[in-house]
Amino acid sequence: MKLRPAFVAELAVNLLLPWVAYRLAQPHWGEIGGLIASAIPPLAWSIVELVRFRRIDALSAVILLGIVLSLLAMAFGGGTRALLMRESLASGMIGVVFLGSLFARRPIVFYLTRATVARETREGVARLETLWHENRRFVSAMRLLTLVWGTGLVADAVLRTWLAATWPIERFLVVSPMLGYGVFGALMAWTFWYRTRMRRIRGTDGLLGDAAAARVAPEGELSVD
Repeated sequence: MKLRPAFVAELAVNLLLPWVAYRLAQPHWGEIGGLIASAIPPLAWSIVELVRFRRIDALSAVILLGIVLSLLAMAFGGGTRALLMRESLASGMIGVVFLGSLFARRPIVFYLTRATVARETREGVARLETLWHENRRFVSAMRLLTLVWGTGLVADAVLRTWLAATWPIERFLVVSPMLGYGVFGALMAWTFWYRTRMRRIRGTDGLLGDAAAARVAPEGELSVD
């Protein structure tokens, strides 16, 4: 699949740079200082996007929400077990936001998609709006993506919270990151795979990657080989 430079930059700023900032700041200013430093890249990206496109970047907003939830969890204190749970609880809250958006007029994945497309072309935003209003298959795909991510994040949070409460701390510290990255990697892999299916929805050609890879199905249907 073709990865666009703007999409790669978005992932780097929102996923890689917060981790780098945290790792650099934490030894000097502790957990709270590290978390505050990790919020700077997505916050700066959101400001740039607001100035350029007059809208808040949705992915940055999700990342910032997780950081804020982590700071709030830390502020309420607690024992060692509570501190181990805070990251899981933060990702779980993000998953709840995803699932809760299914009851809104549009799910959160639609806004994430629109924010990404807006950086490529303004015409793409208009096409997404048309797809949302006229193509039920596209609407179902957006809702399915939101459901899968929300369910995956909540399930990961429940499992790691239970492990933090019951497992020896040393074992949890070794296994928890592998579980977290494993779940996130599985969700990303499934999303990239499903995006190839979405390219077969009429009207999405050129919006979700390399248009040459798309096979548009008749009557706007999402075909399955």
